[in-house]
Amino acid sequence: MRRTLDVDEVLKRQDSGELKRRLHGRDLIGFGVGIIIGTGIFTLAGVEAKTHAGPSVTLSFVLGAVVAGLAALCYAELASSVPTAGSAYTYAFATLGETFAWIIGWDLLLEFALGAAVVSRGWSGYLANLMGLSPDWFGEDAKVNIGAVVIIAVLTVIAVLGIKESARVTNLLVLVKVAVCVLILAVGVFYIRGENLTPFIPAAQPPTATAGTLHQPIVQAALGLEQSVYGIAGMVTAAAVVFFAYTGFEALANLGEETVNPKRDLRVGILGALGVCALLYIGVSLVLTGMVPFAEIDAGAPLADAFDRVGQHWVGALISLGAVTGLTSVMMVELVTIGRIGFAMGRDGLLPKKFGTAHPRWGTPHRMTIAGAVLIAVLAAFVPISELADMVSIGALSAMIIVALAVPVLRKRRPDLERPFTVPFSPYLPIVAALACFYLMLNLDVMTWLRFAAWLGLGMLIYVFYGRKHSRFAKDELSSTDRPS
Repeated sequence: MRRTLDVDEVLKRQDSGELKRRLHGRDLIGFGVGIIIGTGIFTLAGVEAKTHAGPSVTLSFVLGAVVAGLAALCYAELASSVPTAGSAYTYAFATLGETFAWIIGWDLLLEFALGAAVVSRGWSGYLANLMGLSPDWFGEDAKVNIGAVVIIAVLTVIAVLGIKESARVTNLLVLVKVAVCVLILAVGVFYIRGENLTPFIPAAQPPTATAGTLHQPIVQAALGLEQSVYGIAGMVTAAAVVFFAYTGFEALANLGEETVNPKRDLRVGILGALGVCALLYIGVSLVLTGMVPFAEIDAGAPLADAFDRVGQHWVGALISLGAVTGLTSVMMVELVTIGRIGFAMGRDGLLPKKFGTAHPRWGTPHRMTIAGAVLIAVLAAFVPISELADMVSIGALSAMIIVALAVPVLRKRRPDLERPFTVPFSPYLPIVAALACFYLMLNLDVMTWLRFAAWLGLGMLIYVFYGRKHSRFAKDELSSTDRPS
């Protein structure tokens, strides 16, 4: 018996009523901007300009946007055709089978848990900087990052109370941080100096300190190339890292069962949010590298420091405020997303069934949301940002490869399925999307790949010894075996 979900059954789940339909297109765009605009714009742009790309970090964001856009087209087709709480997990289940579905679900839980942990630690640091709080409890120097744990706890309560409440909080935070981004562009453009952008792609050169093979991009290590930074290779490496900035738009695909008109609003939310965020990322990275020589960018607070350098201290203070609100909205959406992915996996028996139930009053997957929050809080309390960030990118890219491949497979298996939105030039464009994601993965370092392999190995052990035995398909197979022939 092939363990593949029937698409018609997935579509029937929309009407179960467990999750409440309370979201519209504007809420989805708010969620999308809420999760995408965060660490990438306030931190990564400066870090990658200084360490890998120079002014060409702007091109890194363009490349990242193109790859994310290709993947977003695939997500938009599947999300509008098969709106479900499980997004890529359910798409894989309906096309490639249960084993691939488990792998991608486990992968997505990693992506969003690590993403929320990274952002909560960044939030704690910005809040300490803004309010002068003790570094013993807030920021990267804290042995136990209490600030990160507290914000996760507060947002978990909101996420459990209801999806509309989460949307209201997210939309308010999004308005603040978009206004700050517009302010950065409006003021910063007057301080751009041409010499800071020349050469736009600095010549490749050896790194100032050799980090060893484990911290070399895997494509360089595999080909036996010498380590280098800047140049075209540095720009592509930066693109692989800043892709982290675009991860999250796929979270919207998990809200299909809570959207009033999913066939229209999901594609509007996914493509609209990604488009707005790409423009902001590209503009802000160009302003930043135009204001400050890339070698002098402050890696801790690059934007605030850039405006302090030109005497605009009031803008620097507003940037810190924007960072705090911006990172809060990212965590909010990631908590919501983890709850929905675990809910879908629990409903299918791959995780304990208790995770696959919604609260009878609030209509949210409360148990999975709380369990995910506990994991995030532990990671955020003890693990430094530098150990977490690249794992988010590799998790997102691998999920997007599965989604891209699912588009032509589902078209072949269900040509009759209603598709309110279709990816043009299928199967060629989805294949290009999958190859582009894989190429960016190859530009992440060897250590990231080893950690990713370890996580997948742990996941397969859980699947073999628990998930496969408790899956709904295992019960179906058992009942069919017990029937008299």
